[in-house]
Amino acid sequence: MATGHKVVSSEKWLAARKKLLAKEKQLTRLADKVSKERRALPWEAVTKNYVFEGPNGSETLAQLFDGRSQLVVYHFMFGPDWPAGCPHCSRWADNFNGIIVHLNQRDVTMVAVSRAPYPKLAAYRQRMGWSFKWVSSFGSDFNFDFNVSFTPEEMAKKKAFYNYKMQNPDAPEREGVSVFARDARGNVYRAYSTFARGIEALNLDYRYLDVVPKGRDEGGRGPYWVKRHDEYGR
Repeated sequence: MATGHKVVSSEKWLAARKKLLAKEKQLTRLADKVSKERRALPWEAVTKNYVFEGPNGSETLAQLFDGRSQLVVYHFMFGPDWPAGCPHCSRWADNFNGIIVHLNQRDVTMVAVSRAPYPKLAAYRQRMGWSFKWVSSFGSDFNFDFNVSFTPEEMAKKKAFYNYKMQNPDAPEREGVSVFARDARGNVYRAYSTFARGIEALNLDYRYLDVVPKGRDEGGRGPYWVKRHDEYGR
């Protein structure tokens, strides 16, 4: 790897590293503050009876909590007529597939939701070797109500509500994460949703790429390089 970096003595490297560390600590403290404000957001009551199809048959949103009080939904881009799931969402799934067992220990259930019919999801999940629960919202308003799926009319007009503003959604299915809470009486609330680059903080491989010399190395074009994990090297 060619380098234009200055090479210095151990003493100068340590001094430069400590200077950066001070900024990293500032960022950590700010992140802690924002996280506290995020958790303090008011909740939105979810009153519509959404039904999903998955490995356990038909389940309501409340049932997806699986007995816990907190639910994380990854809005996985997989349209009803698509032959396979989005490669970028597949990358995110590679990141969260192995952590759900740990989330469960902190009263958190995590699932993925897509509009593709469940048999398609199950087949693609098997191909990718994932173990997380994935359910289909096909036939319900869930994806549309949570602003991650868009109608043909919205696509034609290039105008829909995504990431908290009216804009061109660019695709009929978009990525996002929504967090729900359930109280002792079984009432369900939306606590948080984030979309587009808002989900980057939840991606582990970006965190590692951000600390290596080349960084994300995307040339300003975004993650054009991403493929499904069984397609690299083809």
